[in-house]
Amino acid sequence: MPEPATAGGADRLAQEFIRFAVDAGVLRFGEFKTKAGRLSPYFFNAGLFDDGEKLGRLAGFYARRLIDSGLPFDMLFGPAYKGIALAATVAIELARLGRNVPFAYNRKEAKDHGEGGSLVGAPLAGRVVVVDDVISAGTSVRESLALIGAAGATAVGVAIALDRQEKSAENGVDLAQSAVQFVTNDLKLVVVKIAGLSDLLHYLQSGGDPTLAVQLPRVAAYRDRYGV
Repeated sequence: MPEPATAGGADRLAQEFIRFAVDAGVLRFGEFKTKAGRLSPYFFNAGLFDDGEKLGRLAGFYARRLIDSGLPFDMLFGPAYKGIALAATVAIELARLGRNVPFAYNRKEAKDHGEGGSLVGAPLAGRVVVVDDVISAGTSVRESLALIGAAGATAVGVAIALDRQEKSAENGVDLAQSAVQFVTNDLKLVVVKIAGLSDLLHYLQSGGDPTLAVQLPRVAAYRDRYGV
C-alpha cells in the first residue's frame, strides 16, 4: 500500500527522508555543476551517508519504500560502487522487517583467482531489483541489466533514493524525458524512489526549516527550466 499522505497531499515518507538528508548534510544547497553541465541549486551526495547510523536509516527508507511499492522481487543487486553498500544494508533492513532476500553485487574488474568472475554474493536468479542512489543517465542501469540477463535472471525494478525529475541531456542538448522516465519507458523497469524534486519543493514550501526558505525560488526556477 502507498505511504499515507500528510496534509496537503505530501508524501510522508518522502518528507521524512528529505528532512533526514538535509540534517545529515547529504542534501546541500548552493551552486553545483551537474554531469549535464547545468548549474544546480542543490546537490545530493549519497556518499555522505558515511556512518552506521546514517546508512542504517537510509536503508530503512529503501526497505519501507520497496515493501510499500508492492513490486514482486526475489533478490537485490548493487552495482559497484555505491550500490554495494546500499544493497547489503537494504537486505539487512528487509530481513529485520520480515522479508529476507539474498543480494549480490559486481566488481568493476573481474577477479582471475579464488572464485573468479565479476559477481559476488548470492547467485543472480529470479526477479531482481537494482539498488542505487540516483539514476543520472541510465548507463549504470543498462550495465546492471546486462549482468543480470547474462546470469539468466530478470531485472524488474530499480530502487533509488532521489529522483531529480529533470530532462536528460545529450551532447549539450536537452532531451524530452528524464533518465528515470527512460528507464521506465524504454527499459520497462519499475522505478521505486524514496523522494523526488517535487518532494524537495514541498519541503521548502512547507516552512519546516525556515533557514531554507531562501532556497525555494532558486530550486523552483531550476525545476521550471529543466523539470519534466
